[in-house]
Amino acid sequence: MLLTEVKFACLDTETTGLSPEGGGKICEVAVSVSKGGQPVEEFSTLVNPGMPMHPDVIAIHGITNEMVKDAPKFADVLPKLLGVLDNCVIVAHNADFDLSFLQYEFEQCGMHFPKYPVIDTLKLARKSGRFEKNRLGYIAQQLGINCDGWHRAMADTKMAEQILYHFLVELSNQGVTTLEQLYEFQFKRWKDLLSKEKTV
Repeated sequence: MLLTEVKFACLDTETTGLSPEGGGKICEVAVSVSKGGQPVEEFSTLVNPGMPMHPDVIAIHGITNEMVKDAPKFADVLPKLLGVLDNCVIVAHNADFDLSFLQYEFEQCGMHFPKYPVIDTLKLARKSGRFEKNRLGYIAQQLGINCDGWHRAMADTKMAEQILYHFLVELSNQGVTTLEQLYEFQFKRWKDLLSKEKTV
């Protein structure tokens, strides 16, 4: 599929812990859908995790127990989230983290998280070999992208979205035009793939 035809759903979650296995739950989720670099839809909401958050966690994302006490439960958010993600390619920075929480929350609601195609901007950044550090905010700073609100879901989503499109422009100049090609660039060094493209 041509990249210009792909609907990218950049997403981010904020959580009460480091893993669902350790008892962590989602306390905020945000999605920004775009196609061909143009916005399509946005969705963002706090989520009541049904448990108190530790002060160390609150210090990271700034979401307090007071802020989420009247927020919807994940089960109430799920239908809207499914609608927003429909027919999309998911994009996230360190996607395995966010997807592990989403998969867990879906299971708690008696559902399986759909098998969306996934592009991970963390993997793209690593394989590009351009950055000394691969944290979202650091990469954004290096690319001149605004980092205000880092560690809140929509701010992180927007950073990942801009990083994605930066990479798409960079790679399109090297002849990368399809989703299949982009997917491959997550797992192998860019210079090796680009060398292969030029010798074919």
